[in-house]
Amino acid sequence: MTDRLTKTERERRWPNLRPRDAATLIVLDRTGPEPSVLMGKRHDSHKFMPGKFVFPGGRIEPGDRRMLAAGMLDDRTDAALSARVVRPTSSRNRALALAAIRETYEETGVMLGSADYGAPGIEIDGPWRAFVEAGVFPELDMLQFVARAITPPRRPKRFDTRFFAVDRELVAREEPGFVGPDSELTELVWVPLSQARELDLPTITHVVLDELDIRLEAGFDPMLPVPFYHEQRGAFVREYV
Repeated sequence: MTDRLTKTERERRWPNLRPRDAATLIVLDRTGPEPSVLMGKRHDSHKFMPGKFVFPGGRIEPGDRRMLAAGMLDDRTDAALSARVVRPTSSRNRALALAAIRETYEETGVMLGSADYGAPGIEIDGPWRAFVEAGVFPELDMLQFVARAITPPRRPKRFDTRFFAVDRELVAREEPGFVGPDSELTELVWVPLSQARELDLPTITHVVLDELDIRLEAGFDPMLPVPFYHEQRGAFVREYV
C-alpha cells in the first residue's frame, strides 16, 4: 500500500506548507450481503481533487470546539489520536471527531448522533444549529478511528487527516437537498466495497479502503492498531499508533 502512495505522480511546485488538521468520516452499511460505503463526487470546479469520489470531511471549525456531544472518545481512541502529534490534547481530538460528524452532515445531509437525550442545550450557529433544532446529540463513542495520513510536501494543500468510521445504523437523520450540481458534492452513492475501487478515487482513498477491508476481516474491533501514512525521504511509510 505504501508503494501505491510513493509511486503516484504528483506536482511538487508549491512552497511547503504545514499540514492542517482535518477529519473524514466513512459511513459504513453492513446490513446487506456485502458492506457498502457512502461516497460523494466532488464538483469539477474544485481546485483540490476535482471530480474525485471521496468520503465527506474537512478542517476543524471553531464550532467543533464548542459543540456539546453525548459520550466521549474512549481512552484507546484518544491515545491513538494523540500519538505522533506535537502538543496533543484531548480537546483537539474531540474537535476532530466532531468535525468529521459536522462535515458529513454539511456535505451529505447525513446526521450522526442520538435523539434520545433531547436537544443539546447550546446556542450555536452554522451546521450545528441543525442538530440542536432536530434534537440530535452527536455521539463520539460511536466513532472508530481507522487511519491517519499526511499529504506529502510541496503540494498546493496539505492535510493531516484522521479517518473515522461509523455504522449507518447509528445515523439519526438523512436529509435531502445537500447534494447537487451547485453543491460541493454533485453526486452521492452507496457503493459496495468490492466496487468502490472502480470509481475515480484519490490514491489515499484506495489505500484507506484496503485498510477498511483488513479491519472488517479482523472483526472491526476498535482496539485494532491504527495505520499512519506519511512520507519520509521521498517514500511513504506505514506506521501504527
